[in-house]
Parts: sequence; C-alpha cells; structure tokens
Amino acid sequence: MDTMSNTTPLAVAVLIAELVPAAAFACAGQRVASAIGRLPAALQVLFPALLTLAYAPVAAARHVFRWDWLVLYTLLPVAIAWLLLRAAHADPGQRGNWRDAVVLLTLGLAVDLRWFDAAWPAGLDALGKLLLVDAGLYGFLGVRQLDNVGFDFRLQWSDWKTGLRELVFFAPAVILLGLALAFIHPHREVPSVFAAVLRWLEIFVFVAIPEELFFRGWVQNLLERRMGRYGGLLPAAILFGLSHFNKRNLPGQHFNWHYVLLASIAGIFYGRAWRERRRLPASTITHTFVDWLWSWWF
Repeated sequence: MDTMSNTTPLAVAVLIAELVPAAAFACAGQRVASAIGRLPAALQVLFPALLTLAYAPVAAARHVFRWDWLVLYTLLPVAIAWLLLRAAHADPGQRGNWRDAVVLLTLGLAVDLRWFDAAWPAGLDALGKLLLVDAGLYGFLGVRQLDNVGFDFRLQWSDWKTGLRELVFFAPAVILLGLALAFIHPHREVPSVFAAVLRWLEIFVFVAIPEELFFRGWVQNLLERRMGRYGGLLPAAILFGLSHFNKRNLPGQHFNWHYVLLASIAGIFYGRAWRERRRLPASTITHTFVDWLWSWWF
C-alpha cells in the first residue's frame, strides 16, 4: 500500500476516521466481533455501506467526485459482508469456502492492479486502499468471525523476538541473492533518528500491516485449513511474491521476476513468523524491518 502525499486537513481527518475501525479490531477485536455478531443479519450486511463516507467528501473537495464510484464504494463493502455472512453459515467449521476466495481475489486484484485508484485525488489513493482494508476486516473478523487471524496489535515481547529472529534468518541470504541478481544495489544513506523512526512507522502502518493481514491472516490461514500447517506456507508465499510482479518494473518490463522471486522467499519467513503464535504483529515486524532497511541502504 502506498503512503499518502498531497494531504489536506480533510484528507487527514478521513484517514483518522478510516483508521478507527482497524484500531478497534486491533485492540479489542473479540468485543467488536461480538457486538457485530449480535446485530440482525440485514444490519450486519448493510452497516459497512457507511464506508463510502470516506470517499465522498475527499473526492468532492478535489472536484473528482463521480456517482459511479460512490455506488461502487457503497455496494462493494455490502457485497463483501453478504458473501462472508453466507460463508459463515455454509462453512461453520471455517475450512474455507468459495465465497472466501471470491472476496480475497477481489480485494487482492483491486489493490495490486490499482483498479480503484482513479477514483481518488492524486496522492490520496492510499485512502481507497485503507477503505478496502476496513471492508475486509469488517467482513472476515466481524461477520465471518474467522479465527486465528492474529490481528491483535497489543504488542508482546514474543512478537519482537519472533519477528527479529526471522529477519536475522532471512536477510543475509536474500541480500546475497539480490546482489547476485543485480536487483539490489547498496548505497549509503544515514537518516536522522526522527526520519528513521517516522519511516519505520509509516511502513509498519501503511504497508506491512495490510499486506500481512491479507497474505498471512487471511490467505495462509485459510490455506492451512485445507493443506495443513506446512502445506499452506509455500502457496501463500508464492502468491505474495506474485503480487509484486508489476512493482519496480524497468521500462518495457511487464513481469519483474527478480522481485517475485525475492518476495516469495520473504513470504516464507513472514509466514513462519506469523505461524509461530498466529500473531500478525510478529510477521509485520519482520516485514517492516525488511522494507525499512531496503529503503535506506538498498
């Protein structure tokens, strides 16, 4: 997920409003899910239509508002909630249902292929991606009530220990491979403490948490129910790698296989970190440090 640029007070206010549902699930997920579960089924499905309120004011203020985008952002979260409510009834054992796959495919492709970026003012498309994260959180954690996702960001010492351990295992081999493939190029940049901390937090919130939620909390979690603890790890890592096929492409390049390979390897270590205690903070810490180190020195 790209971070925001070209911000205004209104955009910051909408960003904070979009972070509220994620923060609620991250700090009090069980209570939030229980409250949603007590709602009548129709209200459970219709409630996330309110997410469209994130789009309307920002787009109108920048004169890019369109009714078709408003309808899409009203109906898509409702469709996600309806599909996952049906999945909860059809698959109470939570072994994975075709409706789960439809929702994940839609969310994944929408973000990776930037389907909805044109709806947002320049530099504010991250708000659209965060809206989709909120829709997914509401659907999978609130309506579907999928367990073992690990979206609990009351950080524990074990999260840091596991996350940093996987970083130590992962970094040396992949740095050597990246250098051999000429995909990464060392450069010297010594940031100020403030810039370094700010960059780390930016990556943690806007990049690592959404990606780890999707690929570990949802994809790997559901794959393991069908394929076992080890069988779900590799496919999830490969899917994570493939999601980078169009990133950092050179002119005329349409499939960046170097990035796919390195990201797939990274996905194995991120998956190991999540799998140890079924906690997303652990894999998010590994993921954040990898991207953070890369941004300064590679």
